[in-house]
Amino acid sequence: METSSIGTCSITPAEFTCFRRFIYDHAGIALTPHKQQLVAGRLCRRLHHYGFGTYSEYLRLIAEPGQHQERQTLVDLLTTNETSFFREPAHFELLREQILPPFKGRELRVWSAACSSGEEVYSLAMVCAEVLGMGDWQVYGSDISTRMLEVAGTGLYPMGRAKGIPREYLPKYCLKGMRSQAGYLLVDPRLKQRVHLRWANLKAPLTDLTRFDLIFLRNVLIYFDVPTKQEIVRRICGALKPGGYLFVSHVESLHGVTDALRQVCPSVFRKPDGA
Repeated sequence: METSSIGTCSITPAEFTCFRRFIYDHAGIALTPHKQQLVAGRLCRRLHHYGFGTYSEYLRLIAEPGQHQERQTLVDLLTTNETSFFREPAHFELLREQILPPFKGRELRVWSAACSSGEEVYSLAMVCAEVLGMGDWQVYGSDISTRMLEVAGTGLYPMGRAKGIPREYLPKYCLKGMRSQAGYLLVDPRLKQRVHLRWANLKAPLTDLTRFDLIFLRNVLIYFDVPTKQEIVRRICGALKPGGYLFVSHVESLHGVTDALRQVCPSVFRKPDGA
């Protein structure tokens, strides 16, 4: 039988199929067949941690009722967490120039629905502060990875991650790390107070969430099949206020996913006022 090997860990096609089913059932992520080696590599350390010789032993472990934390660890390991400050800068320019100015003196609620390690929520907070000052705005961030939410909660990043931040924003909204934090930047605590982080699985019903004026769902839909995309976007639309905006990545499309939103420009959609 053909297997994929990473170090001393070999995964069979049947084991890989079980992991594909697990991550699809738990997070809606559709792993393609060529991800077998990637899965083996990411999970090999868990086998070593438990002293297991096969992935089947690990699969039996995560199936046990009391292994919620290990199942969360598995989700953390199998989800992709690639992000950066001011990623796809055209979106932030649109916010600065057109979308945010009408909210001066008004309440604004923004949601980064898959915020990963937090660069997106803090980018949004910087733009809100720049355009709206310290008015009545809040940024919410959620992710399925508890590990990434822990990183986001620190607001602390290697200085090399700052390259996407507009130069004029750095002294306004970031602090330079000192002593043990040398070589890092720290998001200004005044911005961190406006950012609220929580765990959320977009495949599950969304509870205890407010309704939002802006929702960023970027570089997320590419990991789902069409039925799951439709399910997630339906929930997202339910959390979007009438007249609110949904941002997806420039490499993503809502064609065949929903007809509840009107396209404003490529990758930006608006919910009709009467919806």
